[in-house]
Amino acid sequence: MYVPFDTLPDEGRIWIYQSNRKFSDEEVAEIASSIEAFLENWAAHGTALEASYEIQYNRFIIIGINQETQAATGCSIDDSVRFIQHLEKKYNVDLLDKMNVTFRNGEFIAHKSLADFKKMAKEKAVSGNTIVFNNLVNSVGEYREFWEVPATESWHSRFF
Repeated sequence: MYVPFDTLPDEGRIWIYQSNRKFSDEEVAEIASSIEAFLENWAAHGTALEASYEIQYNRFIIIGINQETQAATGCSIDDSVRFIQHLEKKYNVDLLDKMNVTFRNGEFIAHKSLADFKKMAKEKAVSGNTIVFNNLVNSVGEYREFWEVPATESWHSRFF
């Protein structure tokens, strides 16, 4: 069952999918509609999941659930991955590749392979103060507080 994102508790579980390219505004509208339809029917063992989403910067899809009402199960998580794979095919993007880094480069958001980001750090093209998107956060509270952070405050710190 779809609910507004701001109603999810801090303990809610989230999954963050970053696109290897920016979505157009038209694509965002289509994707939002598809996600809402998916979430409206998303269930675990026949029980509706209280779920929501955000699309940030036309690049990130954040899906969250309220685990207090019903926790996601292996099958329901598999359903969500299949849904994301469907979006990948439809929009010709990578959403499941975790070997990439997205970060702020001035007013722009850049997306690089992990190897390229590592090289940029070595060449001092990015620093520990570079704002990165820490897509490894697991809860809604962590997402709200620790998703956009200086690289030294996330797993990216190993490159500096």
